[in-house]
Amino acid sequence: MDKEQQYERVFRHLDKNGDGKLSPPELQICIGKIGEELSLEEAEIVAELIDSDGDGLLSFDDLVKVVEGANEEEKANDLKMAFRMYEEVEGCGCITPKSLKRMLSKLGESRSVDECKLMIAKFDLDGNGFLDFGEFQDMMS
Repeated sequence: MDKEQQYERVFRHLDKNGDGKLSPPELQICIGKIGEELSLEEAEIVAELIDSDGDGLLSFDDLVKVVEGANEEEKANDLKMAFRMYEEVEGCGCITPKSLKRMLSKLGESRSVDECKLMIAKFDLDGNGFLDFGEFQDMMS
């Protein structure tokens, strides 16, 4: 079963009345099933914010956009956390050959500083000898 089919299956399960849309009460039930509380008023606000056609209900496409958007946000946060692990000094905003060597050693990969310089050079777009977050992001994609 591919991702689209999985989304459709979940959507059909959540769409209690089978009208092809999720109403605020259906959204409220959905949130309750995952252990959270959402008042009907809050569910209406959420539906209004996510709804793409202005009918106050969530279509299948609306649900997919929310799920995919959450996945992208999660990926971005994971990437930021990984970048911080490689930084020379926490918060400095760059990965140096020395910090790359240190982190690779922790991961069981022994590399020389020169080897790390070569690794960084492949993705160092501005040629400063370091990787900033944008360059790290390009490298990881």
